[in-house]
Amino acid sequence: MSADYKFGFEIIIILFILLIIIGCIFM
Repeated sequence: MSADYKFGFEIIIILFILLIIIGCIFM
């Protein structure tokens, strides 16, 4: 597993968590 792949995977997780938080705020 390369560093670029891990970095991109972490970005996806962070964006997913932010999406959940924003969804909870507006619900």
